[in-house]
Amino acid sequence: MLDLLNPAMALITILFGGFGFLAPRYTASALDMQPTHSTMGLSELRAGSGGLFVFVALYCLITNQPEAYFMLGVAYVGAGAGRLLSIILDKPPMTKALVFLGFEWGPAAWLIWYNAAPSIG
Repeated sequence: MLDLLNPAMALITILFGGFGFLAPRYTASALDMQPTHSTMGLSELRAGSGGLFVFVALYCLITNQPEAYFMLGVAYVGAGAGRLLSIILDKPPMTKALVFLGFEWGPAAWLIWYNAAPSIG
């Protein structure tokens, strides 16, 4: 049963990452962002919030290797670290920021713990 959590998390990552990858204007709106003088922000959403997560998660599903899922967890740690720094420095809407942090560090904790090499975990 626990073995199903890895692919489930990869599929959820593809779903949420797909919004950034395929619908960056919707994603920007959900994140209280808006393109101003250029569309570079949309490009960044497609790349960082979309493509990066979509393709790491796809790689996880294709290879089904613990190391791949572990690295997906590391990516989530990085996203959460950026979110935490933003909470400290930027003071975003706290409820929304903490919910997003939970959606980053929750999967990170599982993916790293469950997929760590036996010598690590």
